[in-house]
Amino acid sequence: MILWGYWRSTAAWRVRIALNLKGLAADHRFRHLRQGEQRSAEALALNPQGLVPALVLGDGAVLTQSLAICEYLDEIRPDPPLLPRDPLARARIRAFAQAIAAEIHAVQNLRVLNRIKGLGQPQDVANAWAHDTIAEGLPACEALLHDQPGPFCFGSGPTLADIALVPQLYNARRFGVALDGMPRLLAAEAACQALPAFAAAAPDRQPDAE
Repeated sequence: MILWGYWRSTAAWRVRIALNLKGLAADHRFRHLRQGEQRSAEALALNPQGLVPALVLGDGAVLTQSLAICEYLDEIRPDPPLLPRDPLARARIRAFAQAIAAEIHAVQNLRVLNRIKGLGQPQDVANAWAHDTIAEGLPACEALLHDQPGPFCFGSGPTLADIALVPQLYNARRFGVALDGMPRLLAAEAACQALPAFAAAAPDRQPDAE
């Protein structure tokens, strides 16, 4: 497999974690997002959205969208599971992951911030947009875990929810979001960071880190 990503891409980070948890090897290759490499003809041939990640499988098939990729990896390598078998528990974990991937990250990612600047707004306005989006979204995620056992988001092992959470908390700190009122999220993050699979996927551990 070949994973096209970028060291600080939240979405690519999720896939790196999933690959590590599953013990699956991939050839990591990179598109420099701030230089627009994801919009090259070669990149668009793999991912018409002009985004990362793109996972190229051994037979040449290409998968996009990080949560879909993670679920694919979960299906081809079921152990350890990223989603439980119980339908209700699966739905809750998916809802948590989507609350981050679709409702927080998608509204504050680089493409959105560049669009804000393209409308004539300075960098500090774009940064404030990202800050406010994350600050408004994470308390709901905290509330979604209020009745869930730890130490991870949903129990004794990491799931798709934790894969979504850890990169988003990194983004929160990048944009100065206060996290002191979110003990449940921070506890799950700490449990994840103790695992080699999460540590090895961190941005500063990637070959293209700047």
